[in-house]
Amino acid sequence: MRETCDVVIVGAGPGGLAAACHAAEAGLKVLVLDAQPEPGGQIWRGEARTGKNPLARKWLTRFAASGARFRPGARVIASPEPGVLLVEEGASSLAVHHGRAILATGARERFLPFPGWTLPGVLGVSGLQVLVKDGLPIRGKRVVLAGTGPLLLAAAATIQSHGGEVLSIAEQAPAADHWRFALQLWRHPSKLLQGAVMTAKLISVPSSTDAWVLAAEGTDRLESVRLSVRGHEEHLRCDYLGASYGLVPNLELPRLLGCEVSHGAVLVDDRLETRVPRVHAVGELLGIGGVDQALVTGELAGLVAAGRPVPESLARAWRGVRDFSVHLARHDAPREELRRLARPDTLLCRCEDVPLSALEGCTNLREARLYARLGMGACQGRTCGPAAQTLFGWSGEDVRPPCLPARIGSLRLPPPDVSPSHTSKS
Repeated sequence: MRETCDVVIVGAGPGGLAAACHAAEAGLKVLVLDAQPEPGGQIWRGEARTGKNPLARKWLTRFAASGARFRPGARVIASPEPGVLLVEEGASSLAVHHGRAILATGARERFLPFPGWTLPGVLGVSGLQVLVKDGLPIRGKRVVLAGTGPLLLAAAATIQSHGGEVLSIAEQAPAADHWRFALQLWRHPSKLLQGAVMTAKLISVPSSTDAWVLAAEGTDRLESVRLSVRGHEEHLRCDYLGASYGLVPNLELPRLLGCEVSHGAVLVDDRLETRVPRVHAVGELLGIGGVDQALVTGELAGLVAAGRPVPESLARAWRGVRDFSVHLARHDAPREELRRLARPDTLLCRCEDVPLSALEGCTNLREARLYARLGMGACQGRTCGPAAQTLFGWSGEDVRPPCLPARIGSLRLPPPDVSPSHTSKS
């Protein structure tokens, strides 16, 4: 199958939706691809059905009326030539020929290994939040959340609203850094308001800075958690542990297309164009910044793709959210103690059962792949890769096609269209 469009947008989260609305409303032929069955991304997951979030409802309604086409369950696996993406949809595939591409592939959680982190009942912070939103029975369950950043508060609020009991919120950032970050929020009123509202909802939940998971304990599943809290050890019996340390951008597709990456983010100009002509990046690809950044950059990229002028107010908002992203990155940087939690027998790569000890003697990710099979499993290093970078300082590798596990048939470009008069008859 073949598709042709003026603008292809990869990712239907807030950034992708905003870009699609502006480009499609300007009369361009816009195609939006996303691996999920509904638009909204992870942050607005399920909002297409429930409509509980007013901001999500506003953008999803506008997207539905914009004229942009949405292909759910679509995974970009390769780019055989400039202006072409190979896409896999279940058992079928297609080649998308496009004039411009806007990448809005979002981010995923950063996991750092500790003893017991592979026990059933131990999940990522936002992963646990998503499961609760999708119906995980949490009422009456005891939950510990550990990690860093605003995700902890958002997940705690969701769990509490569904009847779960949040026993503790453990923020790994040192107290001075945490409060320094909080004091900067006056520059970002919307973030300050969000934080204040969530903090008020969680006033009864114990929370600590300078706190992190030492180990998760249990026989067949999680039974308890050991925490370091301001230098003292605490032991909590619980049913679920949400533990992750901020977010990392999904850089596989930008790297596949040849976009330049520096300090974990895609480099762009003021038009959000990458070093690859006619390829733009928005949202978390520019550094973790949340919904505000995704919407602002998505709107900006959509206007640029449509050849429309960018209002100064939007350019000013982009500078503001970029400033917040810089402060958040400093706050969320994992502390040194987290790099020393894993024991030699602690698994680093869960897909291939690679323990920390197997990486002895490896000096980079390539050697870890070749000699220990790190990152060779189904997730293709999306979990263990960022962990290895944090633990050992190894830089990310170049991405080769396919950037996701794919069927052999999906890697072939469809043949040129053949006129009926030239087809043979059986």
